[in-house]
Amino acid sequence: MDATTNSGANTGFVGIKFCQECNNMLYPKEDKENRILLYACRRCDFHQAADNPCIYVNKITHEVDELTQIVTDVISDPTLPRTSDHPCPKCRGHDAVFFQAQSARSEDRMTLYYVCRNQDCLYRWTE
Repeated sequence: MDATTNSGANTGFVGIKFCQECNNMLYPKEDKENRILLYACRRCDFHQAADNPCIYVNKITHEVDELTQIVTDVISDPTLPRTSDHPCPKCRGHDAVFFQAQSARSEDRMTLYYVCRNQDCLYRWTE
């Protein structure tokens, strides 16, 4: 299935559409006069009616403490590195996974997060 294929309006998948004239990406655009959704090329005059009226926006916000957003399932992620050099502040266990992610408090700062792998603890912390 290529990126322009839509397997049905009920699937909720829009995909990426490309201009038939110049192969640039098509962008959603409202036709206010006819009250329909179009996909239009920003380089040429090509446009087509949307076969699915759904547009997706993935906006992630962190309004609560960023440590509560860490899913405890990360302890079983085989791609994450493990450490025994940083004991858990709660249970003093020496088995944790860690990863780096953008801080919710600052868009330009990365934070190192740790999660205790002890099933009875699962404490999350930063240093």
